[in-house]
Amino acid sequence: MPKVPPQDAPSLDQVGLENASGVGPKLQDLLRRMGLDSIEDALYHLPLRYEDRRQFLKISQLRTGQQAVFCAQVLAAGESRTGRRQIFEVIAGDESGRISLKWFHYRKKWLQKRFPVGQHVVFIGEVHRFGATREIHHPDSELISAGSDPAQLMRKDPLKFGRILPVYPLTEGLTQYRMRKIWFELIARYAPQISATLPQYLTQKYGFPPLSKALFRCHWPDSDQSLAQLEEGRDIAKRSVVYDEFFYLELGLALKRRGLAIEQGFAFKVEHLYTKPLNRLLPFKLTAAQRRVLGEIKQDMMAATPMHRLIQGDVGSGKTIVALMAALIAIENETQVAVVAPTEILAEQHYSTFKEWLPQLGLNCELLRSATPSAEKKRILNELKNGTTHLVVGTHALLQEAVQFKRLGLGIVDEQHRFGVKQRGALKQKGANPDILVMTATPIPRTLSMTFYGDLSLSVIDELPPGRKAVKTHHYRSSQRQSAYHELQKQLAQGRQAYIVYPLVEETEKSDFLAATEASVKLADIFPEANIGLLHGRMKQQEKDAVMQAFRRHDLDILVATTVIEVGVDVANATTMIVEHADRFGLAQLHQLRGRVGRGVNESFCFLISSAQYSAEAKRRLDVMVETNDGFRISEADLEIRGPGEFLGTRQSGLPDFRVASLLHDGALLEIARHDAFEYAAQTNYLNDQSAAEVKAEMIKRWGGRLDLATIG
Repeated sequence: MPKVPPQDAPSLDQVGLENASGVGPKLQDLLRRMGLDSIEDALYHLPLRYEDRRQFLKISQLRTGQQAVFCAQVLAAGESRTGRRQIFEVIAGDESGRISLKWFHYRKKWLQKRFPVGQHVVFIGEVHRFGATREIHHPDSELISAGSDPAQLMRKDPLKFGRILPVYPLTEGLTQYRMRKIWFELIARYAPQISATLPQYLTQKYGFPPLSKALFRCHWPDSDQSLAQLEEGRDIAKRSVVYDEFFYLELGLALKRRGLAIEQGFAFKVEHLYTKPLNRLLPFKLTAAQRRVLGEIKQDMMAATPMHRLIQGDVGSGKTIVALMAALIAIENETQVAVVAPTEILAEQHYSTFKEWLPQLGLNCELLRSATPSAEKKRILNELKNGTTHLVVGTHALLQEAVQFKRLGLGIVDEQHRFGVKQRGALKQKGANPDILVMTATPIPRTLSMTFYGDLSLSVIDELPPGRKAVKTHHYRSSQRQSAYHELQKQLAQGRQAYIVYPLVEETEKSDFLAATEASVKLADIFPEANIGLLHGRMKQQEKDAVMQAFRRHDLDILVATTVIEVGVDVANATTMIVEHADRFGLAQLHQLRGRVGRGVNESFCFLISSAQYSAEAKRRLDVMVETNDGFRISEADLEIRGPGEFLGTRQSGLPDFRVASLLHDGALLEIARHDAFEYAAQTNYLNDQSAAEVKAEMIKRWGGRLDLATIG
């Protein structure tokens, strides 16, 4: 490898790829299409997989699914048919056996000229098996001159043979060989310029190579490296690069939490002025999990530094009552509370819960939303500003500049992953370092919690209220719909209620979905004795409220709805849910919908009716729903199926973009890096320690802007 350049060389994230050998304007455009702009981008553009070209295999050694490299002689070549399809086929062999090479898209004259009978060729490709026949489709090939030794070919071009070769992600117009040629020179020239800033005791602890060497070995493995370890991400070089990326993110989160910890907040006193009376009013007792989480919240609120805590709890676990108890502690200390929800229907649900209890305690609350009439909005804003309103519930309308509080002590954010870090920060700006409590009914896999919610303390309500039974879930094809209707009829006969959910409000030319509006009419013929109501997002708020109240009063037996009922609707007597076109819904959405039933003591059912045709991925989702009610298991499956970005909605969520690390596959290493980073940040006088200056500078460079960390340190 070349020598390290002078210390005053520009940072590699500022050196464009035009400086790399062989990269002209056209190639630069192709690489930019792949998201590669700088030399640093290129260094972290690691191979997708690897090919072992250290030796030629015998044909008898080839295994199905293997990416094989072998030397064979052409025994026959020409066109043939498979069904109606014309193909070009080469039969090649060595002393151990024969194999078929097939081309489905080809230039006949070129292949005939390239593969005459008797020609010795090195073939590279993935081995398939059809019955007793092994074959490779569209293999790469290298011709061996007559009388040449194949071993010489192995030594001739290190970018083709004689080593483990990287296989890179490509774009149209770029070949593997060209990519390897450019990247080989680029890595050799620039990898030594990558500075290693991880604390030395950590690299020694895990036996990590320097970052520059690790990156080089990820691109161009040594001959003694294990192909299996490389493919599975267990190679020490890859592990060290992944750890490095995780460590700096988690250090940023640790410093963010530490930065929050040195801020002055409210040191609330807990004298149970309102919480004990509420306990006496409630028609149920808090679960052990609710009491444990409430204890954790109280400890945070009594501290002199601001609380930043996340409550995770499955659908129906009772997060809202815990949040109300926390709100009463803040109100007891003569501060105000703001509750922010992602949708109007969820805001209204919270408001109706709080409105039920707060007036009985002599306290008042308000609902502020975009549709609030201007005169009423003006009154609410005035009462918030002069402090006569104790608690306000609203959507993003609460975050607008016009909303001012006399003394905001606690901000509660529900379904935080629908918002993003900036909204949480906007709520914080409404007061003098108020406590922040974040709630989510969507269980989030631990790896995502450690990145997306990494600056928050975590509480989990992992217990459902007593008497709740798991919802029994069944999957029916559309042709089996009558079976679901038969089960629904049995529930209606017992005096129960039901939801039937459709993806769309009305038919469109572009969709063959059953529409909720049309279905509500058809269902009246199927269930003539049932009162059927309709609820969808295009209805006016007063209409929605009237329908929901009628359903709660049991004036309606069946509520036909779109996904507006996904969150916020709570009717204990509703024991059946039918989801039409369930294959079109995401796992998290199906889980939220199913959470609308099973909220009482009666046995409950969810019937997922799929379209006549649906994808393999949709089948995986439906199978998971049938197999489990565990929200965390469902969220793990959702993460596996969709990936982290779609799971949270990367643009909205502020989820970090990793260059090398994978939240799906590197979870164990993330846990280790998080522990080490938080331990490192907790060292005495860390923020003022000069020995940590280089580490902090690297962390600020990588994550400062995305985590609002520019002022820390």
